[in-house]
Amino acid sequence: MIAYWTTTILVAFFIGSGGGAQVAQYLGNRHGVVPLLGYPMYFFAILGFWKVLGAIAILVPRFPRLKEWAYAGIFFDLTGAAASCAAVGGYGAYGFHVIAPLVLTGLMVASWALRPESRTIGVLMPAKNGRPGINVRAA
Repeated sequence: MIAYWTTTILVAFFIGSGGGAQVAQYLGNRHGVVPLLGYPMYFFAILGFWKVLGAIAILVPRFPRLKEWAYAGIFFDLTGAAASCAAVGGYGAYGFHVIAPLVLTGLMVASWALRPESRTIGVLMPAKNGRPGINVRAA
């Protein structure tokens, strides 16, 4: 449980604060990293807004389906960020802008995998009677 909450709080903090910073940058300074990556500014604002909501979704109790969508969105955001930076050569010092999102992706996957049963929809691949896909009642 400690590992789950540690990884979840770290992911929520980095995703939520990053999203808040993106929205603030969009409202205050409409330049920055977005022209370097080649994305339109409104895309930056949309990502920031959804990051904040995703961070909230993985922290609040209940709503397991919403959490699944939030984890998926965070995964796509982080891997897309790493790929975008790698594609434009925006490696920064020692590849920070590629490595940092991938490290955070690892934390996010750990948070998702360590979720307590109350925060899951069900098992990923259900097995019935020890053999996947076989239903004894139907047979």
